[in-house]
Parts: sequence; structure tokens; C-alpha cells
Amino acid sequence: MTASVVVIVVAVVAVCVAAYVGWRIGRGGARTADAVSTLRSATSSEPEAILPGENADLRNQVASPAELLEPGTEIVDGRMSKAALLALIVQSTETGIAVVDEHRDVVLFNKRADALGLVHDHLLDDHVWQAARTVLDTGTDCDVELVPDHPINGFVSTGRAINPPVAVRCIIRLVTDGNERYAVVYGDDDSDNVRLEATRRDFVANVSHELKTPVGAIGLLTEALLESQDDPEAVRHFGERVMTESIRMGNMVNELIALSRLQGAEKLPDADDVDVDDLVDEAIHRAQVGAEAAGIALTTDPPSGLVVRGDRTLLLTALNNLIANAIAYSPANSPVSVSRRVVAGDEHMVAIAVTDRGIGIAPRDQERVFERFFRVDKARSRATGGTGLGLAIVKHVAANHDGSITLWSKPGTGSTFTLAVPMARAPRRSTPRVGDASSHGPAARARSALSHTPNPSTRVLETKESHR
Repeated sequence: MTASVVVIVVAVVAVCVAAYVGWRIGRGGARTADAVSTLRSATSSEPEAILPGENADLRNQVASPAELLEPGTEIVDGRMSKAALLALIVQSTETGIAVVDEHRDVVLFNKRADALGLVHDHLLDDHVWQAARTVLDTGTDCDVELVPDHPINGFVSTGRAINPPVAVRCIIRLVTDGNERYAVVYGDDDSDNVRLEATRRDFVANVSHELKTPVGAIGLLTEALLESQDDPEAVRHFGERVMTESIRMGNMVNELIALSRLQGAEKLPDADDVDVDDLVDEAIHRAQVGAEAAGIALTTDPPSGLVVRGDRTLLLTALNNLIANAIAYSPANSPVSVSRRVVAGDEHMVAIAVTDRGIGIAPRDQERVFERFFRVDKARSRATGGTGLGLAIVKHVAANHDGSITLWSKPGTGSTFTLAVPMARAPRRSTPRVGDASSHGPAARARSALSHTPNPSTRVLETKESHR
């Protein structure tokens, strides 16, 4: 530590020692000799790291700590002075703090300032120093953005849009001590705000693009409809197309609303025990008509008796999206299976897996498959009325349940999406054999085809930001 501010800190510490000695003297004359010896040892040494430009008066004050005793330097519960406690707080705060004088000498800084890149080898960062010098000259506070060239909190500054650079927001203020002027720099990691802003811009751009397509189509179809009013067949054709596009736009808006609610939810509003078997049966029942129209056979395993804790509506939405996604990307006359089990190695988690034998997902796309509006096959997605939001919703449902969504896929073989959710309690009953009399609902009608389910034996990708 250097310069006059550091000398003051050293002086206060010495005052602490002197006050502590006086307290010990007051407790009994038997310890007087030890107290005097302690006082002498505390005040006889020079303060550490006094640099050129130091204040001679302050040096004299450090040599006589008893003269500095002020109401603000009293002992806190007999162990630590307020000044020492304040210094401890400054060192442990998550805000980077650095004090620099007019000669660019860094008088004081904490570890966080070094970690954020405000200080390099006891020198203030060039960009920050330019702003600090302006504050020293004008006395006006200012803000400055700093982009460090080293990792902070596990992130690396690359400058690429996919991985926004870490940003540090600094506020610089002037403090004075007589004729001495110092600039105090407060720095905070602003990376989350930068990433959120980038995400917001991308989201607005994506929504604008996706909504522009059906709106434009509706406009063109309406124009064609008006020009074909004398042709009943053309009117019917264009009318159906307008209805299809309007339904697609309505679905997109509804899913955007659902996704927005999921992203803003801190906890589940209606968590309850959810029967996994009933959940699977209802999801398959809802998807049955679409599966039959596409020539897809829905299959499932026997009832498990498993119960999870969560919001039934959200979990059903997530499972519906997974099944609809599997149907949309599967060829005719192929199976889509749904299975449930306790996660291997974690008996407190229940996994619901949806497996298809569709086109599969290339490795380069697997990292992005849960992004909003991302589609593996855009032509197929538009043909089936997909909005590009289904798997993004699944990801957020999993996150809101303290669960996960994982993906295994191989091009030309198929894909398996596995939704894992915390178990509410032990299974109600043992898992029955295939064909058990207790089986029911549409799930029971297709269990014999479960043997067609591919075995995902290769790598499993656990998504972080990951939508097909």
C-alpha cells in the first residue's frame, strides 16, 4: 500500500493497537509492564510501503498514534477497530475498488479490482486511467465500460456474437484530503446484462422475422382471394391457406407468451404431485390423431407407478411438444415411443424419454437444437406448421422444475429426447409386465411395438442453452 491514504490506514491500525493496550492497562496494574512493552513495539516501527510523494505530517501522525484517537476509531467489541473492519469489508466485496492519485499511483485496491482487470501489476488500466484523469481534472463523476482481455468467472472475451465479451462497468468519483486529490474507481462485472441485452436483440429480430412470414402470406392470399371472387374453388383454396397461416401465427403468439412466462418464473406457481403414467397416457391421447394422419405408430412401456413433483400443465405441454416434434420429423410407417424410468445413478430423478426413428440431427446442430426459432429442416417445419419454439419451451419447463432435457441423436437413425424431473416420492407400485391388466388408455394399445425403440448407446448431450 502506498501514499497518504495508506499511511492513514496504517495510523488507524496503530491507534487500534494503542487503544487495545489502554484497555488492557485498565483491567489491572499487574499487566502494566506488558502493555507498555506492547505499545512501544506497536509504535516504534515505520509504516510499510511509503512511496515518494508521501505527506510528512501524516508520517509524524503515524509515529504518534495516540494523537489520532477519534470517536470513529473506537474498538468494536474489544477486538477490531471500525477502520480495520471497513478495510476487511472493502477487501471482500464483489465490487472492484481502486484508488489512484494524480500521478497514476494506485494507492489502494482490492482483489476484485485485480480480477476484473482494473489494475495490472499495480497500474490502473489505460482506458480507466484516461477516464480517471478526466475526473481528477474536472471533479465530475463519470462512467466507463471496460472489456478485459482475460477470463472472468469462467468466460473468455472473444468478441464473437455467440459468446459476448465480458464487460466491466466502472464508476469513477473524486475524493479529496486537503490538497490531495484521488479518483476512486468502482467496477462491477456487467457480463450478465450484456448477454441479456444481446439475447433481447436476437429475440426481437427472430420474432420480427418469424411473424413477417405469415403476415406477408396472409396479405398475398387475401389479395388473391379478392381477385378470385367469381371462382368458388379458388376462393375456397385461398381461404383455407389464409386460415392455415392465421392459425400458425396464433400458435406462435401463444407459444411466445408461454415462453415469456416460463423465462420470467422464479419458481413453480402450482407444484403438486403428478402421476407420470397419467401424464404419458394423456400426452399420447392428444397426439394420437396427428400421429395417425402422419402414419406414425405411438408406443409406450408399461405403467411405472412413478410420481414427480411439478406443474402438471407445464409438464404435459413439454411432453406434448416432444411427441409432436418426433412425429413431425419421422417418416411414415415408423414408430415413436415414450418410456419412463428412474434415472440410473440418481434415484430421486424420473426420466421420460421420447424416441423417434426420423431424420436425426447432425452433431453441428445438436448444440443449437433448443434455441428459439432454430430448425433443423426449415422446409419440413413450415410444412408441418412448426413455430420453432416447442423445444425452447421444453428446456425452460425442465429448468423451472430443477430438471434437465438431454438429447441423443444420429443422422439417419433417429433421436431420443429425455426429460428428467425430480421424483415426488417412491413409486406407488412395482412396474408391471407388458400386458398387465392394470394398463389402460391409448398407451396400452401400442405397448407391443416397444421393441422397435432404438437403443441410444452413444453420447448424450445435456443442453444448457439448447430446439429443433
